[in-house]
Amino acid sequence: MNAARNPRTHDEAPQDGAPQAEQPAPGSVPPGLRTIKKYPNRRLYDTKTSSYITLAEVKDMVMGCEHFIVVDAKSGEDLTRSILLQIILEEETAGVPMFSTQALAQIIRFYGHTMQGLMGHYLEKNIQSFIDMQSRLTENSMMNLQNPLMQNFMGGYMEQSRSLFLQMQEQMSKQAETLIGNLGAGLTPKK
Repeated sequence: MNAARNPRTHDEAPQDGAPQAEQPAPGSVPPGLRTIKKYPNRRLYDTKTSSYITLAEVKDMVMGCEHFIVVDAKSGEDLTRSILLQIILEEETAGVPMFSTQALAQIIRFYGHTMQGLMGHYLEKNIQSFIDMQSRLTENSMMNLQNPLMQNFMGGYMEQSRSLFLQMQEQMSKQAETLIGNLGAGLTPKK
């Protein structure tokens, strides 16, 4: 931990009434999972290092594939998603954004839609597929796009992506048939 960024040593008691390395209520956080507590003053307290950390340090934990949970210090509510979204927001507003305005608008349109869960699952699987492909490419150190192996990897990724999309379409079709069938059953006159 950089002393200039965080002048408090690990042995000092935290300010603002923050408990030192206190564990959350039993059952609320799996044992061994690194816990970050968020206090009302918006400060983040790492119970593993017994020190306050910044959002940039939380991002470093994500980049290092560390498993952690962020909880509200008072209520114990899980705030991990909120903190991750905050990191994404900061990344999107600084530098080169990953998502276009159109892509963000399309994602927003799926909220409250019957396909919301399916779209989330589709995006998650597609991102995981891309990460797996990238990992295989890195392992093989074959970055030449003319290489047949690279073309096979890209073809495999595209096929997997197409397959996921077709599964999503099939599920949408089944849901639409069920919905229309239910609506149609209510429209037929009773004899």
